[in-house]
Amino acid sequence: MKILAVSDQVVDRVYSLCASGHFKGAELILGCGDLPYTYLEYLVTVLSVPMFYVPGNHDPSFDLRDIRSKAEGGSNLDLRMVCHKKSLIGGFGGSIRYRPSAANQYTQSEAYLRAFNMVPGLLLNRIKYGRALDILISHSPPFGIHDDTDNAHHGLKALNWLINVAKPRYHFHGHTHFYRSNIADNVTTSGPTRIINVYPYKLVEIE
Repeated sequence: MKILAVSDQVVDRVYSLCASGHFKGAELILGCGDLPYTYLEYLVTVLSVPMFYVPGNHDPSFDLRDIRSKAEGGSNLDLRMVCHKKSLIGGFGGSIRYRPSAANQYTQSEAYLRAFNMVPGLLLNRIKYGRALDILISHSPPFGIHDDTDNAHHGLKALNWLINVAKPRYHFHGHTHFYRSNIADNVTTSGPTRIINVYPYKLVEIE
């Protein structure tokens, strides 16, 4: 399955790439946060494929009654799981808290509590499918993996725990803005999981 994963920065070139068919064959869009929902909606409209996304620390709080708090045509996967084409996909939005009362920002303890809310669904997946998760998408990176030294870009320890418990094959995240020409520099393996920093976009083919 070929996946277009995006995060954090609107890239003007993506508009022309979409129009020219560069992303032809992409079967799924994964949004890893901090992008205008109009940008995500454009990708869904042009590529005409399913999209799952999580909110970043600059995105609004989700409100089912407020159209501005969601991307039309996509599904907010924060703390949720779906089975898409036999792939189990889960989402974890937000980042470390660095501003009081800001939307989609959490202390390390709060992030753990959010991760614990996913346990029943992970257990049901393991009973039904024999595994908990295939793909995890998040805005933040895990703690100590692809994160940065400033307070706003520390990774979430709850993601390390979640990866260890759920053992997804792939973890896509954004939040840290590293430009690296070699895709291998954006990929870290932790146990069975390939952790990929998708900023600002990556076209990834998974098995």
